[in-house]
Amino acid sequence: MRLICLFLILWVQGAVLQAAPCGGDFKQFILDLKSEARAQDLQKKTIDRFFATAALDPTVLRMDRNQGHFRKDFLSFSAGLISGTRLKNAKRFAKNYEKYFAKAQHDYGVPAQILLSFLAFETDFGVVQGSFNTRNALITLAYDCRRPEVFRPQIMAALALFQKRMFNPDTTLGAWAGEIGMVQMLPADILARGVDGDQDGQVLLTTSAPDAILTAARLLQSFGWAANAPWLQEVSLPPNFDWSATGLDGGRTLKEWQKMGLTARHGGLLGDSQTRALVLLPQGRFGPAFLAYDNFQILFNWNQSFVYVTTAAYFATLLDGALPLGPFNPEPMLDEAQMKHLQQNLSERGYNVGEIDGILGAGTRSAVRDMQTRLGLAADGWPNQALLDRL
Repeated sequence: MRLICLFLILWVQGAVLQAAPCGGDFKQFILDLKSEARAQDLQKKTIDRFFATAALDPTVLRMDRNQGHFRKDFLSFSAGLISGTRLKNAKRFAKNYEKYFAKAQHDYGVPAQILLSFLAFETDFGVVQGSFNTRNALITLAYDCRRPEVFRPQIMAALALFQKRMFNPDTTLGAWAGEIGMVQMLPADILARGVDGDQDGQVLLTTSAPDAILTAARLLQSFGWAANAPWLQEVSLPPNFDWSATGLDGGRTLKEWQKMGLTARHGGLLGDSQTRALVLLPQGRFGPAFLAYDNFQILFNWNQSFVYVTTAAYFATLLDGALPLGPFNPEPMLDEAQMKHLQQNLSERGYNVGEIDGILGAGTRSAVRDMQTRLGLAADGWPNQALLDRL
């Protein structure tokens, strides 16, 4: 479920058509893919074998159009992913592969806690890796005319992995969007960043935990992860805090935040006075508050969902020894219809909220905060009934 900004992969892969063809006659579509593969010097027998039993999967399209789990609020979403059992399993997994997590930290600067978060959330440490035929999923998404330019290069990458005997078009299974392995990575990422952690001559993220651990670490390093630096911590804010200063488009030094009354909920702040960070309120001023350091924003390259990234970062802090969140009583979240109505209203006022999908993403939060400021409401970025009533 690594829903990264797939469009960036086009630049990495470097062999993408400006306007990728899609739809039409499926047999001709496959022939076009074969021609593209031959132009990339892939062997004919590899190409023919790869596409021999290729088929469209209508279930993939249904999944692509229904991602309602990201409509949950942070506390509900995190409660569904974080449990005492999952924390215990993470610690057990860390112990079993201790030397590989140490190598990931040494070679790529990525701590075990962050890697364990993705291993936990993506596949429950390799237990649930998905049941979709990866080749067919990628072909279906490339054939569909929503984002063909995104998924065609992934097909070419899967072909290259097949030629290296690190992918099987008939038996490799994964998520509906084409991600595979214990950390659910796309073929182009595996091809570019794969690490043979167990030194068996192949990069197999589906069966090799060492490969998955080190490949994920290398990918995060390529995104800009800074070694030996914090990512997130819970903080406390005074009632008279300037809520408009919060959010992903803000940022101040720790010294400035402290002058505004911010304190760490437990222990001290994780940096010197000039360290810059953001204050995040995933459920408004009556919910939890976090100080998000630069590494936090790197995680959006892995998954664009605000609620997913915040939950993963928070889970990693628990593995690092942080205490669980305190009790909160945030204002109720708008339902899907209300959220879509709000997004449409904000879009018509000139705000860039992205797709009108009922999901409270970063763009909608920023627009809400600005509109709250204009209307004289507490500008905490949390859309509520009071805001709807004023629009």
